[in-house]
Amino acid sequence: MIIFMWSGPRNLSTALMRSFENRNDTEVYDEPFYAYYLSKTKLNHPMKEEIIKHYPVSQNKIINKITSETGKNKIFYQKHMTHHIIKNTRMGWIKKGYNCFLIRHPSKVINSYIKKNILKNIDDIGFKKQFEIFKDIKNQKLKYTVINSDNILKNPNKLIRALCKDLNIRFTKKMLSWTSGKRDSDGIWSKVWYKNVEQSYTFASFKEDKKNIPKKYMNIYNEAIKYYDEMNKYSIR
Repeated sequence: MIIFMWSGPRNLSTALMRSFENRNDTEVYDEPFYAYYLSKTKLNHPMKEEIIKHYPVSQNKIINKITSETGKNKIFYQKHMTHHIIKNTRMGWIKKGYNCFLIRHPSKVINSYIKKNILKNIDDIGFKKQFEIFKDIKNQKLKYTVINSDNILKNPNKLIRALCKDLNIRFTKKMLSWTSGKRDSDGIWSKVWYKNVEQSYTFASFKEDKKNIPKKYMNIYNEAIKYYDEMNKYSIR
């Protein structure tokens, strides 16, 4: 079984990848299109050159990898960043797996993102592209699941069980905790982005975000919240 987990940056995506990797029957793949995205956009992300040299930048190679089953009764879980899917990226392969959408309130995403990188527009945080992929999945009448990261943090046991039910896979308590530290499966960019998750051993406790968004990002927020609110209507509870 192939699972495509669609997320934007500064979400719970790496912790959720840890959750699935802790199963005995699952292989994970961290952001397959990141090097491709950097090579095409020329954006100046941390470790840009190292990432491009280390990972495939060819669509064909990436798509062949992500659509190949890992073995009998194995789950192939993939963490995809929606903003890595740029113009002219072929998308027919999404039919070959189960598509899930991990969403997070844009105020939390923005406040987290600007601590690590320069936020220029909504494309940097993936809300618009995530909504476009979501609409495409719905229009094709493919199965999908929307899951809100806040709901996971409020009740991990309930939400991970519900996610497994949607995926028609067995839930295991191993998905609720893991050993802290680095993983061989982590992208080499982990040294920049994964400090918190490397220190984690379970899902963090839910906390309300009381920080205001800087005014210069309000236009981005106002657009992102529309996509978030629409998708949140479909999130599992």
